[in-house]
Amino acid sequence: MDRTREEKITIANEIIRQLGGHKFKVMTGARDIFALDSGVRFKIPGTMTKNHINYIKIWLDPSDTYRMTFAKVGKRGYKEISEHSMVYDDMLQKIFTAETGLDTHL
Repeated sequence: MDRTREEKITIANEIIRQLGGHKFKVMTGARDIFALDSGVRFKIPGTMTKNHINYIKIWLDPSDTYRMTFAKVGKRGYKEISEHSMVYDDMLQKIFTAETGLDTHL
């Protein structure tokens, strides 16, 4: 499904909002936030996370749930650490914290 640029940005912003919005970005150091066709991807400083995770991708599935991928990207390429599917919006923060060790809010 091809979405307009505005639709992609709206979906990405909603995912970031569900993660905690501005507080999430400040608490985790999220940067290079990029809207995908049905989700968002961003980087976090891997030096302060479990398993040196520094790349997260979250996208909306047709089932109206999310899929989350946690990975490490570096000189040796892309290495997926874990993936979660059938994630509801109220589970995003808990899974993010469990995988990275970073709190999403105070």
